[in-house]
Amino acid sequence: MARQFLRAETPRWLRLGKNRRKLRKWRRPRGKSNKIRLGRAGHPVGVSVGFKTPRKEAGRVLGLIPRLVHNIRELESLTKENAAILARIGAKKKIELIKRADELKIKVLNLGGKK
Repeated sequence: MARQFLRAETPRWLRLGKNRRKLRKWRRPRGKSNKIRLGRAGHPVGVSVGFKTPRKEAGRVLGLIPRLVHNIRELESLTKENAAILARIGAKKKIELIKRADELKIKVLNLGGKK
């Protein structure tokens, strides 16, 4: 699971992400006595080189390489290492692609709803 780096004071202010998950974005701490910048114990960790994702796993989602799919031909060209991301297409074609993906046992990442 990926580590979540929190902006300083996120648990404190609503505008920075207290109880508002989508606002919790990393911003580099710049203050003179900022505890995250100083790396003080008991405070959230800051971003640093040691937390980088290994090269073999970089760019993968759930261990699969995501590929954008517009039609059935592109879907059938995927391998077992790939996952499909459906492009912005109409509902009729999307239903066809989802059915074909189930037959080929290819995971579709952007179905929405329950997984």
